[in-house]
Amino acid sequence: MNKKLTAALSGGAVLVLALSACSSGSSKDDKLDPWAKQVCDAVQPQVQKIAAANTAIQKETTDQSAPADVQKADSKGFQDISDAYKAMAAAIEKAGPPDVDSGKTKQENAVKELNVLSASYADLGKQSDALNTKNQAKFADGLDGVAKQLEKLSKTGTDALKELEAGDVGKAMAKQVSCKSASASASPATTQG
Repeated sequence: MNKKLTAALSGGAVLVLALSACSSGSSKDDKLDPWAKQVCDAVQPQVQKIAAANTAIQKETTDQSAPADVQKADSKGFQDISDAYKAMAAAIEKAGPPDVDSGKTKQENAVKELNVLSASYADLGKQSDALNTKNQAKFADGLDGVAKQLEKLSKTGTDALKELEAGDVGKAMAKQVSCKSASASASPATTQG
């Protein structure tokens, strides 16, 4: 149906990797370990939810799929992704600031960034819902617009998340089993439809 949408979804998976702490080593401060465990345990199911939503959208976004089926998959997938980012924001907010320099600012910026991502994906769902599924050509054009928005979204920075995970916070998160499994589930194979 739309290869741009599928490609953009694959790029979007990079966003969730920002929360999966690929750093290695040990943190200097064991006070960060409980914080990292709390965040990783809460984030891991959300990363899986995002990966599953991306897979479901990619699976339905083929040239053989009926527009109504694509629209339904997109709508549910984008809402699931939006909900997951919102839950991640809530988890980081609930955990409080990590015990590092500028921890409160880093935490607040990451929460804000995740909430913006959540709102952006909710908006993509609304755009998808508004597409005309009765006319194949109009639907394809509309889907192309959604794909372009998704592509922009997948390129938006996750600077605040990277900043939150810098240094000792990243090291503490890397030690958490749930962050390691979040990283593994956030790396879907790229498929072209």
